[in-house]
Amino acid sequence: MLTALLIGNFIIGTSVVAPAGILNELSDGLDVTIREASYLIAFGSAVLCIGSPLMSWLTGRLDRRLAMAGAMLIIAVCHIVSAFVSTFVALFAMRMVMLLAAAFFTPQAASIAGIAAAPEKRAGAIAFVFIGWSFAIALGVPIATALASRFGWPAAYLAIGFAAAVSFLLLATALPSHFKTPPVDLQAWASLFRSRDILLLLLITAIVACAQYMILTFIAPLLVLLGNSDADGISIAIGLFGITGIIGSVTAARIVGPVGPFTTSLIFAGAIAIGMCIWSAGAQIYAAMLTGVLIWGIGFSAINSLQQARLVLAAPALSAGAVALNTSVLYIGQAIGSLIGGVLFDRGHYLSIGYLATAVMVASLGVLLMTRPHNADVSAGV
Repeated sequence: MLTALLIGNFIIGTSVVAPAGILNELSDGLDVTIREASYLIAFGSAVLCIGSPLMSWLTGRLDRRLAMAGAMLIIAVCHIVSAFVSTFVALFAMRMVMLLAAAFFTPQAASIAGIAAAPEKRAGAIAFVFIGWSFAIALGVPIATALASRFGWPAAYLAIGFAAAVSFLLLATALPSHFKTPPVDLQAWASLFRSRDILLLLLITAIVACAQYMILTFIAPLLVLLGNSDADGISIAIGLFGITGIIGSVTAARIVGPVGPFTTSLIFAGAIAIGMCIWSAGAQIYAAMLTGVLIWGIGFSAINSLQQARLVLAAPALSAGAVALNTSVLYIGQAIGSLIGGVLFDRGHYLSIGYLATAVMVASLGVLLMTRPHNADVSAGV
């Protein structure tokens, strides 16, 4: 079951991030500017932000196998249909529909993993299913980038669509029938918003996402403009980013039990900050930018899975709502970061994007330190 959820997250991660790797092809193929093409990510993040808690609430009483497999089927159909549209408006509309289904999947995967695992293994189980996001960056996005550069952006969309169809079949057969997670009602949402610890964790998620997506949304054109890279260089950078992400996620899943979620989070958030600092300081030198990407990637997926795990441990009875809310603020951060990066990119301030993103990431470490657990929390695993 956990493997099927991991593969599902691989599809979700590829679907969400792939436009960042093919912005140049989307811009050329649909006759729009780079900034306009980036709206697929920025406005998509807004849909994910609203859709995550909304869809979790609307589907709270549904059988998880039906809901998860159904969401993946929608994702498959939307990508296949998108490959045959000829205007940016039509592609944009299909992506917004697809992202409503994607918004539901990732938080529910974390909730299902947390409920299915023994209490002492919850953090590791949640970190495991999020390795799918690392595989998306290591394999999914580079493959989509390579396909788009050689055969056009529709080829990338078709590939994602057919992969999602395979994931649909896996989910339909691997998840147990009549499996449900605790429904989230209005009282549960109110309880979450009254918790200082949960609000701080959500703030960390938003800040970290904002910092990363200032750069990630425009990583392909920035590598071209600053690092004089070509399409293969972009694929290599994104692929290595994902590979180190896999290493980081696997390492986080292994050490989070003995080391503790807080300390593990601090380690991997620090890796992101260091990597982004090297990217910014070494801009205009491809090798230096690649080095920064390698270090940054170690923390990219790991920090999100660790945030999910800390929320589940902080409020086990409200895990579905907490994880959905975390996913929502994650996409708020992505949207804000994409929009800020878009403004700077449109005005030609390419170097400033990295410096500002690094400063925001360092600020997130300060907030993270505010969540240092007390003795009672340490014994509970938070």
